[in-house]
Amino acid sequence: MVAPPSKSTSFSWRSKAFRGVLYQVIVLGLLAVAVAYLLHNTLENMRVRGIKSGFDFITQPAGFAIGESVVPFDSSESYGKAFLVGLSNTFRVALLGIVAATVLGTLVGIGRLSKNFLVRTLSGGYVDLLRNVPLLLQLFIWYFVLTEKLPPIEEALHPLPGFFFSKNGLQFPHPTWADGHVFTLVGLALGIVGAWAWARHSRSRFEATGRPLPVAVPALGIIVLAVLAGWIAGGAPAGMDSPEKTEINVVGGGAVTPEFLTVLIGLTVYTAAYIAEVVRAGIQSVPYGQHEASVSLGLSRGQELRLVQLPQALRVIIPPMTNQYLNLTKNSSLAVAVGYPDLVSISNTSLNQTGRAIECIALVMACYLTLSLLTSAGMNWYNRRAAIKER
Repeated sequence: MVAPPSKSTSFSWRSKAFRGVLYQVIVLGLLAVAVAYLLHNTLENMRVRGIKSGFDFITQPAGFAIGESVVPFDSSESYGKAFLVGLSNTFRVALLGIVAATVLGTLVGIGRLSKNFLVRTLSGGYVDLLRNVPLLLQLFIWYFVLTEKLPPIEEALHPLPGFFFSKNGLQFPHPTWADGHVFTLVGLALGIVGAWAWARHSRSRFEATGRPLPVAVPALGIIVLAVLAGWIAGGAPAGMDSPEKTEINVVGGGAVTPEFLTVLIGLTVYTAAYIAEVVRAGIQSVPYGQHEASVSLGLSRGQELRLVQLPQALRVIIPPMTNQYLNLTKNSSLAVAVGYPDLVSISNTSLNQTGRAIECIALVMACYLTLSLLTSAGMNWYNRRAAIKER
């Protein structure tokens, strides 16, 4: 038996692989030369006109305050920290928006397939209305409602004990930090791991026996019990900082501004309309025979969606869902229109004070690129986990 000839790399022009690599190297070289020329030309023109360049301003005092931030910020601190505060504000509204839009969009998408005429019609109207109204206009509408239609702070709404809602935003109670809360966080982490283990056990049991086990309620119970155990182990700290209403104001507790609520609500309801269509299309892509098989097994509509249709629809849902997550993150830049101090707002202020336009824009681009790549990497990992594996 004659052994097949060994494959060796040929550096001859006759080799198709060699020509392909050579063409790519030439294109990359030309691209690098073009970028270097444009950068040198830009820096030279800036030097001739006396325009300063460089990132040395990052360590200089910012000289401006930030109205809302996750971490405390003072005007005497650096531009670098101001950009980090803006990035944290963008990340906060994007993360909460992704979670809320996913839940709302999934419910609306399932509602579009409901047999109930009212639910199906309202879900369809929601999608048709919000997808065809520009997001910026929706943000202006929500901002008008939150700042003009709500009562003033002295007449704040009191929907729940400890909660006040007015033109000044939402005030709410929050726990006072104590050392014992470390154990509570540890309990939360262990509870999440336990809930994941239970969900995996339930799935394995269903695949082996065909008998489904409840997942949501036991998983939630595991998390609650683990958090409670950690809280007790930490000494059961019960200090709460609750807002209190005075004659002219509401003091204490935590608070979020109308600008934050505007951006969060606007991004959530707008993106949820697109996610609803993604979910609807994914479910309808599952062959109808799967529905018939579920009915023949006696599964309820909820069990059919959770155990049969949604797991198979994920391979269709996840890629376009990733696009919607990226769109939501990038659309958060519109927050500057309603005065929310996000990354773009901080960048505009820094640009006006320092004149470093290229540097500020480059930082914003780098931040959004990093957030987008991290989101894509996470969703690609989940897509590989959810893909149907052929045997």
